[in-house]
Amino acid sequence: MSSVQVADQTFVAARAEDVAALVSDTRRWRAWFPGLTVTVQEDRAEKGVRWVVAGQLRGTMEVWLEPMLDGVVLHYFLHAEPADGAQVPSTHRRRVLAKQMSFEIKALLEAGRAAGEPPVPGLGS
Repeated sequence: MSSVQVADQTFVAARAEDVAALVSDTRRWRAWFPGLTVTVQEDRAEKGVRWVVAGQLRGTMEVWLEPMLDGVVLHYFLHAEPADGAQVPSTHRRRVLAKQMSFEIKALLEAGRAAGEPPVPGLGS
């Protein structure tokens, strides 16, 4: 079992392709994953991304996009150990960062969409 384990899920009323485009935007990763260097292990397109994690932590991370109703459930997983000589970081901090990432994606892609209305293709891209 990993010392640092984070699992989270957030519903996003948007097309999987639009969510995947944001998740795959490497310019966002530094803000979403501070202290970590991430390398794509598997780009699963509209199904998400799997990374190898280095930096403060060493392990794996994934965003899995599960189609649901008129959008997707964005599942986030982090399984890691502190880097050599590092103290175990706050798992709570990593949970908060994961939720901030999910809520940023949700806010960008659902902007201008009235509750109950279908997703608007291409928003936030």
